[in-house]
Amino acid sequence: METQDELKLEIGNEEAATLKPAIVKIMDVKVEEVGTKKSRKVICPSKHPDAEELINISAVKFESKRKLDTVGLWINKDSKGLIRKGSALAVFMQSQGCKTIDQLKGRDVMTISDEKGYLCFKAY
Repeated sequence: METQDELKLEIGNEEAATLKPAIVKIMDVKVEEVGTKKSRKVICPSKHPDAEELINISAVKFESKRKLDTVGLWINKDSKGLIRKGSALAVFMQSQGCKTIDQLKGRDVMTISDEKGYLCFKAY
């Protein structure tokens, strides 16, 4: 009976709330396999000052070839099995003064909105 009442709902005037860019604290760092190719990506559950629950951030906006680029924090390894120099993850880690991924935990990092309105880390 309740679902039938929903047929009479009108359009409201409130849009979905989006979080504004702010300084977030990275509370944890984890690596997850994403997509059908099982590519490995760094996910950073972070505390945003305007949100009660942690938000997952897994991309960074940085300068590449004289333009700003937004890229996921993919684990891309070189021939020695280390994080590839110049990759988005490496650039982000260097911007935070980190030598290893786990050193990102506890860092306060500025965020910015990407082209789709999602928050990503700012590294420029």
